[in-house]
Amino acid sequence: MSVYHNPVLLSESISNLITNPAGTYADATFGGGGHSREILSRLNGNGRLIGFDRDSDAQANAPKDPRFTFVHNNFRFIHNYTLLLAPEGLDGVLADLGVSSHQFDTAERGFSFRFSAPLDMRMNVQGHLTAADIVNSYTQDELEKILRLYGELSGAARVAGLIVSARAKAPILSTDDLDNAVAPALPSFAEHKVLAKIYQALRIEVNGEMRALDKFLAGALESLKPGGRLAVITYHSLEDRAVKVFMKENMRLVTRKPIEPSEEEISENTRARSAKLRVAEKA
Repeated sequence: MSVYHNPVLLSESISNLITNPAGTYADATFGGGGHSREILSRLNGNGRLIGFDRDSDAQANAPKDPRFTFVHNNFRFIHNYTLLLAPEGLDGVLADLGVSSHQFDTAERGFSFRFSAPLDMRMNVQGHLTAADIVNSYTQDELEKILRLYGELSGAARVAGLIVSARAKAPILSTDDLDNAVAPALPSFAEHKVLAKIYQALRIEVNGEMRALDKFLAGALESLKPGGRLAVITYHSLEDRAVKVFMKENMRLVTRKPIEPSEEEISENTRARSAKLRVAEKA
């Protein structure tokens, strides 16, 4: 499954997650199934695992294991499915908030400026809103807001203005169109870094990621048994801040500081470099 996605902080996350090998767990971001397979390997015959993913491509990775149930839906609905599938509650919930390597590396999904592709970025391909819809229909003020809030972009106003000017001449429909539109705002010494922030902001808006995260955290807490653990891997400061505050205000911290990947893991998987793992327990 490493071709689909290389699981980040694998040993650290699962070791901190599982307290009962006969328990019921949820992998809220199934993806390539790397974390799920590790969880299953540490459960006994009575253990159970529920995997969530809104990307239909992920379902092909589901392990053929009677202890595993796949749910094709957004993790924001975790409590609804817990009531249905595990009404006794969960012993642990894991979420890896990163975009999968498969999504980044599938050109036609439009997640990366590395490829010439339609400007899509939907994690659920059945969703209606695309990145092209956003850049062509949002007002300049709305574009500036999401670029500043979700991309933490200091030059958000200028980038929003460039997008609006470009779309007045022709619709922005592809990654190339977007890259060309914002090119004047890209410093030569940090071109890719600024582009990454622009794409991050659009992706978060397309998929409602921060709203979904808030719903997920509340639903996960409600789904956990007392003593059950929540382990979350984040990749940017917005996510990490939200998780940190939620855990501090509502749970007992298992990790006082986030666990970060080793230099060895980063050398083998550069996408792990910004990862942070936080773990907390329901009182």
